[in-house]
Amino acid sequence: MPLTVKDMLAAANAEVPRIAPADAVTLAEEPGVLLLDVRDAAEVKASGKAAGALAVSRGLVEFRADPDSPMHDPTLKQASTILVYCASGGRSALVGKTLKDMGYGDVRNLGGFKDWVEAGGPVEPG
Repeated sequence: MPLTVKDMLAAANAEVPRIAPADAVTLAEEPGVLLLDVRDAAEVKASGKAAGALAVSRGLVEFRADPDSPMHDPTLKQASTILVYCASGGRSALVGKTLKDMGYGDVRNLGGFKDWVEAGGPVEPG
């Protein structure tokens, strides 16, 4: 039986813990923590992003996260704590599971960008 989006999200949510936005704002100030924005470039440009976040659209995450890929982004380190967000939390859950499957140990789903903003997280232009 083929997987559905609902199945994939359930698996991702079971494996990647959701972090409360207020806790994410506090944790993001610690060394070794990376905010990862997986929205498309147009979304980031329209609303900005969490201050200091690395913006990598969901479609490129595997290529940027794999140290053996010529497209690897050295900002993505398997030893980092990674707080992933998107617009509402679905894409970030799926990306979180992908990163965990790729050997990233401490990955958490922040949910949506609006959650970050509502918790008082700093924002910068996209």
